[in-house]
Amino acid sequence: MAAESELNPTTYIQHHLSFFDKPLGEGEFWVLHVDSVVTAVILGVLGLAFFWWVARGVTSGVPGRRQAFIELAVEFIDEQVKGIFHHASRDKFVAPAALTVFVWVLLMNAMDLLPVDIVSKALGAIGLHEWRLVPTADVNTTFALALSVWLLMIGFAIAVKGPIGWIQELFCAPFGMVAPTLNPLKWVAGLLLASANILFNAIEYLSKPLSHSLRLFGNMYAGEIIFLLLWLWAAHGLVGTVFGSVLGLGWSIFHILIVVLQAYIFMMLTVVYIALAHEHH
Repeated sequence: MAAESELNPTTYIQHHLSFFDKPLGEGEFWVLHVDSVVTAVILGVLGLAFFWWVARGVTSGVPGRRQAFIELAVEFIDEQVKGIFHHASRDKFVAPAALTVFVWVLLMNAMDLLPVDIVSKALGAIGLHEWRLVPTADVNTTFALALSVWLLMIGFAIAVKGPIGWIQELFCAPFGMVAPTLNPLKWVAGLLLASANILFNAIEYLSKPLSHSLRLFGNMYAGEIIFLLLWLWAAHGLVGTVFGSVLGLGWSIFHILIVVLQAYIFMMLTVVYIALAHEHH
């Protein structure tokens, strides 16, 4: 995993952190990160193909190794969902969605374990000189995932409570509401309470997708940077190569825990947000 000798550390890191972009319009906002989208889609298809392959070989007798592995994963996710989501519709959508989120995010996170220089040279041989391999190290990917969960949360809240009930909750929870009377002081108190409730709920609704996305992005981006810094040791002769390889191996082993843990946390927060949408205040 030798670093490219002609690149200084700054250029080396900037090179590996450059996106393969496609402008869609005027301004920086309308830019599509093709590498993040394509990699995420490919990993999603591979994940679905793997489950389809396992489903084809499912038997009612003694399960094989791959069936046993999938059954353990499904049971583990279902137990986690069961401990948070206490509604009858768990098996219809929430548990399958949680499993999908966990596997997809896990696969995207796991791309950080591939040797960046070897993959970069292989992609460069086919003309892809700028290609980010870790979709979850792109804040656009994590925010898109978190925003999808946020929209699901709002959709479930409206479906369970009704549009009027959901809007009423925005103005009446968590501090309550003063019953309308002819007393002007109570009208003022009611207006203040309604304003406080809507402000509190607005902050809560806005903070959820931000914290949901930035937590995953921050951990994966930091891991990517650490790998690049470790690979830079390989540019300093035999001693640097050995030292960088040892540190890189140690960080890779530790990073496996981060890869799995961040996928698990993202999945659990998804279930928590959907469960909260079913609660009545």
